[in-house]
Amino acid sequence: MTRGRRFDAVIFDMDGVLVDSEPLHFETTARLLADFGVRFTAQENDQFVGWTDGAMFNVLVDRHHLAVSPDDLAAQRVALMRERISQGVPRMPGVPDVLRRVAADGYRLAIASSATPALIRDVVHALAVESLFATLVSSEEVARGKPAPDVFLEAANRLAVPAARCVVVEDSRNGLLAAKAAGMACAAIPCATTRHQDFHEADWRLHSLTELPTVLS
Repeated sequence: MTRGRRFDAVIFDMDGVLVDSEPLHFETTARLLADFGVRFTAQENDQFVGWTDGAMFNVLVDRHHLAVSPDDLAAQRVALMRERISQGVPRMPGVPDVLRRVAADGYRLAIASSATPALIRDVVHALAVESLFATLVSSEEVARGKPAPDVFLEAANRLAVPAARCVVVEDSRNGLLAAKAAGMACAAIPCATTRHQDFHEADWRLHSLTELPTVLS
């Protein structure tokens, strides 16, 4: 713990915070469902921002009466996403400079994402920021996905930092609710996909990641 400082760790969501991947998630999901005659709309997609693939496809298979397992759809979408990531990822403003600055200021950094472990590793590698993060946590590694707090609590546990000493950076309401349920402060940075969502419980609402160092100071 650093004397005179409110936080010791910063836990980042990944999609929509570090990389502009929410449109890719929507595109790949729509592409998969189109093969089954389902038109997946942006409005329907909004419900699932911040969910794990498994949880999302469990709902969609039941809702649209699809003759395929949720696990098969999830695996297919991960494969499509990994292929896209291998071609490069669209970085959000402030990446990687803000990450390097926050790490240099002595904060411990983690990623806590609803993406699969493989996708998280792929993105971190594509951004060339592996050395900045003490741990990477997927919602698939905990009992419940966002808006439950499990993934953030697991990140804090791995960092050995109390929840009250962590600030979460999120772009979705599900992520915000998870952070608050974990007893953590939250800086909300809505992306284009989530800008219309309700973030009134956030401790800060920022326009971009470049404002984060000011919040932390």
